[in-house]
Amino acid sequence: MQTLSKERRYETLSYLPPLSDAQIAKQVQYILSQGYIPAIEFNETSEPTELFWTMWKLPLFGAKTTQEVLSEVQGCRSQFGNCYVRVVGFDNIKQCQVLSFIVHKPSRY
Repeated sequence: MQTLSKERRYETLSYLPPLSDAQIAKQVQYILSQGYIPAIEFNETSEPTELFWTMWKLPLFGAKTTQEVLSEVQGCRSQFGNCYVRVVGFDNIKQCQVLSFIVHKPSRY
């Protein structure tokens, strides 16, 4: 039996290697296909106690394509390269966030 090396874990999918842009696109497509509302958030830390992240612009209520969301992710990455960036999906029926995953980690880690 192999034990995972001790390293900091972040959110959903954090036990996997960093997601490629194609893999991020598939996750975003899932968000859109489920009817969830995508949003992009960033924060300087990813501490488990850090519950509130800063939202990048407004949630993407009118997003119909994966490319629309990915272009906003890229904009956030380029402006806040020293922060963690995540994509979240909101369920407008349940009125809550139903998923999130990190799409960018600062290079210092």
